[in-house]
Amino acid sequence: MLSERRLQVLRAIVHDYVGTEEPVGSKALTERHNLGVSPATVRNDMAALEDEGFIAQPHTSAGRIPTDKGYRLFVDKLAGVKPMTGPERRAIHSFLDGAVDLDDVVARTVRLLAQLTRQVAVVQYPSLTRSTVRHVELLSLAPARLMLVLITDTGRVEQRLVDCPAPFGESSLADLRARLNSRVAGRRFTDVPPLVEDLPEAFDVEDRGTVSTVLSTLLETLVEENEERLMIGGTANLTRFGHDFPLVIRPVLEALEEQVVLLKLLGEAGDSGMTVRIGHENAYEGLNSTSVVSVGYGSGGEAVAKLGVVGPTRMDYPGTMGAVRAVARYVGQILAES
Repeated sequence: MLSERRLQVLRAIVHDYVGTEEPVGSKALTERHNLGVSPATVRNDMAALEDEGFIAQPHTSAGRIPTDKGYRLFVDKLAGVKPMTGPERRAIHSFLDGAVDLDDVVARTVRLLAQLTRQVAVVQYPSLTRSTVRHVELLSLAPARLMLVLITDTGRVEQRLVDCPAPFGESSLADLRARLNSRVAGRRFTDVPPLVEDLPEAFDVEDRGTVSTVLSTLLETLVEENEERLMIGGTANLTRFGHDFPLVIRPVLEALEEQVVLLKLLGEAGDSGMTVRIGHENAYEGLNSTSVVSVGYGSGGEAVAKLGVVGPTRMDYPGTMGAVRAVARYVGQILAES
């Protein structure tokens, strides 16, 4: 275990390096921070921190910079989550409040996160498997053609055309709509199939084929595999950090184009807690020089998806964690009210 003083020295090194982009020396630390000890003592503490792998000397200059291990200790033990100021909270609220639908909510969230953190923002669309049915609408387009509209609790809208085996009258359509919603509204997607399996038997023989076709279309919509969607923004922010990427920026950009990589980075959507992955903790090699801060969002206290940011390991962790958490809370409120 590091002594309290050495933890304070590490905190000061991280703070100064993130703020100045320059390796930090013992003289500068004692001048900028009230550590209560001499530069010689700070030098000894820095030597101990270096021996244990928390800081490193990037070149022959006297300064030191935090390692992935040093940032990890900083995040776990030393960094509180910086709260948003009143004006920042109001700005988040007014920016997200004008959203007209789920796509707009996600697009605004990406833009807002990228602007607040000056990093790359990634927002996952609410997952259908963790959603509940708000309403199923059935619309007649022609005597034997319907449109099925599925609306989820997160505001997601899925539309499907249904070609019926026989003409389907308006009274039968209204009956099916009412019976369907009485069984599935407010239910988790995964709970729906057994709730509707005997529904065709409630209809006349000539209508059962159409009812079965509608139900098949609904169930296919509920279990579609290609459901994980992402939106990404602020990639240009990476160009501000050219010197933070030891080789070239291309591997980072290539990784950000891989949706599967990003979904793994954000973590399991059902986990609503804050996750910070630093440097080599990211399994994908192209992202070894980055950190990822993510958190779940959703309505009613349950996470339905994740959002977060990707940036260099030399990141303002308290500020980034505060922004990501605040935006996730506001998006959750919007989904709950929509």
